[in-house]
Amino acid sequence: MSTFGSHFRVTTYGESHCRSVGCIVDGVPPGLPLTESDIQPQMTRRRPGQSALTTPRDEKDKVEIQSGTEFGVTLGTPIAMIVRNEDQRPHDYGGGGKSDMDSFPRPSHADFTYLEKYGVKASSGGGRSSARETIGRVAAAGIAEKYLKLAHNVEIVAWVSSVGNEHQFPPTPEHPTYATQPDFLSLLDNITREKVDSFAPIRCPDKASAQRLTRTIEQFRDAHDSIGGTVTCVIRNCPIGLGEPTFDKLEATLAHAMLSLPATKGFEIGSGFGGCEVPGSTHNDPFIVDSTTGKLRTRTNNSGGIQGGISNGAHIYFRTAFKPPATIGQQQSTARYGGEEGVLEAKGRHDPCVVPRAVPIVEAMAALVVMDALMAQCAREAMRAKLPALENGMMIAVKDSGTNATNADVKDVLNGVAE
Repeated sequence: MSTFGSHFRVTTYGESHCRSVGCIVDGVPPGLPLTESDIQPQMTRRRPGQSALTTPRDEKDKVEIQSGTEFGVTLGTPIAMIVRNEDQRPHDYGGGGKSDMDSFPRPSHADFTYLEKYGVKASSGGGRSSARETIGRVAAAGIAEKYLKLAHNVEIVAWVSSVGNEHQFPPTPEHPTYATQPDFLSLLDNITREKVDSFAPIRCPDKASAQRLTRTIEQFRDAHDSIGGTVTCVIRNCPIGLGEPTFDKLEATLAHAMLSLPATKGFEIGSGFGGCEVPGSTHNDPFIVDSTTGKLRTRTNNSGGIQGGISNGAHIYFRTAFKPPATIGQQQSTARYGGEEGVLEAKGRHDPCVVPRAVPIVEAMAALVVMDALMAQCAREAMRAKLPALENGMMIAVKDSGTNATNADVKDVLNGVAE
């Protein structure tokens, strides 16, 4: 469906060439300072037409808050946000069978499956399967990020880590997973969005890698082709205890969020697939006492900040894979909706590679996941706070009006359960 989240609920609407796109966000905490200026920066980072590496469609993507705030403060009621489509060109796609673009299901696109599912489809662009739909996600995440920053100083930063077979951190025999590469671990500690954007338009925060990745996109763009890539994301200062085992583990909801994005084809967290190539003696994350806080933490972080589906306080990091954009400028032999063979040469404006523009979208979905998980955990902690205190996970002696149980009684019961 079009709604994401259980406590912080986001519903998006709109197609690629309709009058507007946007979202309704329910569950926003009241009393949060919020204006369009909090939302717009990420919208601007996401918008098309930023460089020669992206689609030339020119949209300013100016967001307007329609409800749920007064005098720049959230009311706790649903927040509606709208972005008007200004550079629509539905005629590029024909419509009603008036052009080849409307006569063919585009290869590897959603045209065929949407038509089979609904019996009708948007004739212009990708409809709801278009990346234009992600505007509502990014807008909603602006609210989540504002709260997460104020309440817990949560920082979420993503960047382009590969294009085609060019990688920022290629695997080596010594480091089959980037999770153990010193330069990568240093990047997790220090990377900022400002640093990522200083390498615009590619958004790969390394000069040599940025040049290689840029050249790769340019080669496919000039050949009227497309190429895929990956986006890596780190979440810093995430509170401990987030995640709802067993089916809504934090990595599971992150995977759900990332794989719900257009063009995604893969997700890995922590050491990922490379971690399968090392023994447990190397992969395990031993616990140590933090010299600053005096609390336990892991010495290494192959787990990617999540163990047992629950955040452990370490950096959460993951990587999302995006396929080559399906619509390309080359002629492709394929079949029409009626079954006749033909040749399709797509028109319209399309990204040769989506990963540079996917960076803020990945950040947005990460923010929505953390916000939803945080609200679930806060509700649990508030309910638990009404009960007698625990000592090392055991019930402390208490008598109330409803029971004559003593501390010894409780311990006997728990010991019996343990036996």
